[in-house]
Amino acid sequence: MVVLSRIYTKTGDRGTTALGNGRRVPKNHPRIEAYGTVDELNCAIGLALSAGCGEETASILRRIQNDLFDLGADLCVPESGRRAAGGRRALRMTTAHAAYLENAIDRLNASLTPLRSFVLPGGTPASAWLHLARAIGRRAERRVVALARGARVNPNAIVYLNRLSDLLFVMARCANDGGRADVLWKPGEGAEP
Repeated sequence: MVVLSRIYTKTGDRGTTALGNGRRVPKNHPRIEAYGTVDELNCAIGLALSAGCGEETASILRRIQNDLFDLGADLCVPESGRRAAGGRRALRMTTAHAAYLENAIDRLNASLTPLRSFVLPGGTPASAWLHLARAIGRRAERRVVALARGARVNPNAIVYLNRLSDLLFVMARCANDGGRADVLWKPGEGAEP
């Protein structure tokens, strides 16, 4: 259980922050960049929710927001340590997290017509926010992959982010009147004659 009685602690005033195992690192450490970008992704999903994206999508997105906090908790405790500060067992992403996303992708995508072009971000406000969330999700994935090059990272974290950006793409299409209002890429349309 998390209890926050004070919001500011002043412990980060010199440019460091504590990981979940208590170790202090610079605020620009690759691990902080990774879970900071996951936090940014969660904020973009909140914006998509505020734009109104249908009850089924909203229900899935609320679960994803919770899962993203789990992902942040996973990333903030290095894989080399199975214990968080205070001796608690570290929270880890599992294959079940990605399986939930895959089921949602299959269910939502079944109602969409197959694409014959790439989709430009836009259409309805909810779709545009979901596309932004998708792009931030891809950046979060790149940050976690970069972290994994120099440190042990739960591979389920990378799988989850990869599936999530796929789901956000499908949701963006659903928010565009089931794909009928998708804005399609027209290759070379702006090229001079």
